[in-house]
Amino acid sequence: MPQLTPLGVTALAVLAEGDMHPYEMYQLMLARKEDRVVRLSPGSLYRAVERFAADGLIAEVGVEREGNRPERTVYSITPAGRAALRESIAEMLGRHVNEFPEFPVAIGEAHNLPAGEVVRLLGERVASIRETIGFIDASLAGIAARGVATAHVLNVHYTRAMLVAEADWLDSTISQLGTGALAWPGPSN
Repeated sequence: MPQLTPLGVTALAVLAEGDMHPYEMYQLMLARKEDRVVRLSPGSLYRAVERFAADGLIAEVGVEREGNRPERTVYSITPAGRAALRESIAEMLGRHVNEFPEFPVAIGEAHNLPAGEVVRLLGERVASIRETIGFIDASLAGIAARGVATAHVLNVHYTRAMLVAEADWLDSTISQLGTGALAWPGPSN
């Protein structure tokens, strides 16, 4: 069974909710802000759908046409698709993968910049993170008001927790740089 990408898991999970055409999938994923979790573009989604169909993970179940718009093929997840979805989710949940984000590289090489500049840049980063946390909090309040079960938005809760942890670490690092508790070998200006 093929190991699905994060976009593949998200796309098949949407189809597991009901039959739809790729444009409808894309719009639903955008409405749910899935583009904050996976790299999402119309092209990447359409290529994934083509691969799923070729691999037997989804099947055509009809064609829709609205007004003057082109025909749109509607797909349904197959039993093989449901199995691949479950297997991929289980694999992703059970193992840690180093995803090579850029921030660890930047912070590991920050000593190449003056301490004052690092403090300023980290301050900008923490402000951006706190803004994102505010957006997430507002989203979670709306989700709760609609009665959506927490199990359906665990990724949002996880993302918030990771951002809070990063913001706390950044605040501590900025403080240590400001007080001199963190010795700085970088250039003076």
